[in-house]
Amino acid sequence: MIKEIQRWQVEDIQKALNTWRVAVISGARQSGKTTLANQIAGKNCTFRTLDNNVSLNMALEDPREFVRNPSGTMIIDEVQKAPLLLNEIKIAVDKDSRPGQYLLTGSANIQTLPKINDSLAGRITHRRLRPLTQGEILGVKPIFLEKAFSKKFPLQIKGYNKSKIFDLAFRGGYPEAVKKNDERLRKQWHLEYINSLINRDMRDLENLKRQDVLSDLVRILAGWSSKFMDNAKIGGQLAVSKPTFETYLNALELMFVFEKALPWTKTDYEYAGKKPKFYSTDTGLMVSVLGWNKNEVLLDPDRSGKLMETFIFQELSAQIDIDKYDYSLYQYRDHKKHEIDFIIERTDNSLIGIEVKASHSIDKSDFEPQIWFRDNIIKGSREYTGYVIYSGEDVLRYSKDMIALPAAALWTE
Repeated sequence: MIKEIQRWQVEDIQKALNTWRVAVISGARQSGKTTLANQIAGKNCTFRTLDNNVSLNMALEDPREFVRNPSGTMIIDEVQKAPLLLNEIKIAVDKDSRPGQYLLTGSANIQTLPKINDSLAGRITHRRLRPLTQGEILGVKPIFLEKAFSKKFPLQIKGYNKSKIFDLAFRGGYPEAVKKNDERLRKQWHLEYINSLINRDMRDLENLKRQDVLSDLVRILAGWSSKFMDNAKIGGQLAVSKPTFETYLNALELMFVFEKALPWTKTDYEYAGKKPKFYSTDTGLMVSVLGWNKNEVLLDPDRSGKLMETFIFQELSAQIDIDKYDYSLYQYRDHKKHEIDFIIERTDNSLIGIEVKASHSIDKSDFEPQIWFRDNIIKGSREYTGYVIYSGEDVLRYSKDMIALPAAALWTE
């Protein structure tokens, strides 16, 4: 099904290598980092992967010699396996300021790894690579945010009803899973993937001895996707201490299996909430871990809502990653039960709000939280446009700044 998909980040990282001495591509295992690095690599590149035991042993035994790079770009794959390499890279790029010396990939967020002693600030730039988006699979450019802020959409976007959208969500975005047309084989791949991550890769980070606890925690957290964090309730389902729970939770975030959406708190409204919201980073992996059946989910409003919101979060986040200096993603909930699934802020301070509905029809009441937010929080201080994303086909304008939008707007031109 997939031949060679051009990732959205290719051009951006190529430009980064013309400016920065070191560039890092971070993302989950099997999300396509090595493929992306090879798409970027030119003729004058040296490629080394720490998945190779010989290379890994060399890196651990003599890190200074391993990173020696008198010319061109050296690509080091899975750099988190030998964190001391970063100290030697720092020494090397402090002696030689030419750009594009190193392109590193990592299946963990190396900015927060406990063994990293130096941030390489001023010398390094970071890029996040997520599993494939629908836009990348279709060869569509990431232009949703530009259109959303300008409110420029067609009258209809056809071809994606609720069942089709859920087909895409159940498939997820890991390239190997996307290739598989058989649902049973995809589920098998997802489960083997998470088992491998727990039993092998996560040991590179910390001494996580309880693989059974990690397995249970992955399943529990998948069920919490699109909910607000409650560590006490989540940790209470596991027979481990609070420090152990927090260590394991942090490890799963560090490996990009789960992530948080931060609250929008730029208001003096005393009831504004400050809890983050929790999301799985791939809906295909999520539904496989939870053992969901698509036909059952379609008839279950709670699970349908969770799946749809998580799927839209993933698509939005990938586009924001491309323009992370121009856009920021948040969510909003206050103690008076006003809630907006996503708020996107642009650098000019304008905002769009997004409420996600799995249903194929909506009415004006679906805009009530955003109308309240606009009138009571924003109060005309900045431009605000409210969207309700749903599984229908029509773009419906309830007012000039309250618009119903088909989910497919995120991955169609």
